[in-house]
Amino acid sequence: MKNILIHGLGQNSKDWDTIKNELETRGIFPIVPDLFNLTKGGKLDYPTVYQAFSELCESYKDKLNLCGLSLGGLLALNYAIQYPKKINSLVLIGTPFEIPKGLLKFQNIVFRFMPKAAFQNMGVSKKDFIRLSKSMVDLNFMDSAAALDCPALILCGANDKANMESAKRFHEAMKNSNLVIVEDSSHEVNKDNPRKLVSVLQDFWEGN
Repeated sequence: MKNILIHGLGQNSKDWDTIKNELETRGIFPIVPDLFNLTKGGKLDYPTVYQAFSELCESYKDKLNLCGLSLGGLLALNYAIQYPKKINSLVLIGTPFEIPKGLLKFQNIVFRFMPKAAFQNMGVSKKDFIRLSKSMVDLNFMDSAAALDCPALILCGANDKANMESAKRFHEAMKNSNLVIVEDSSHEVNKDNPRKLVSVLQDFWEGN
């Protein structure tokens, strides 16, 4: 079994370091890809990122435990819907069931005024980041998610108001899912409350 941790749009693989290191002390050795490195040299948009992520998953013969935050959750869900037989379990953290167009438009305006250095720290250019963000506007996997029967864990930070409704809707739609609200955390659960996330992941993966 392979355990894969997938970062969000405003993150990179290093944002999982605390989680990865602690899991390894507990005998769990996750794979933590950097989405922007996977697509390096190509046009950065959602279809390109998904294709690169899908190829990574296909390179493993084992079944997969996918755990994704935000964009990472969308990629995990997308892959699980397309290749359900490859999935052992699914963890979605702060994952929107649809992209709020008004919020996305506002965010893209904010992005345009942010310094380029802010994006370079994530390993992506400002232009590519905005293109990727725009390419996600029509994503909506709610109907397809309802057909999944793999064990699923839906996580949301207690202070992540933007994604709380999505978490509840995914839980209601996915028949083999559990919902966990993570205290002392906002959207980036892997950074806000890594100790709790490690405990939850260990319990879930060892039980499935």
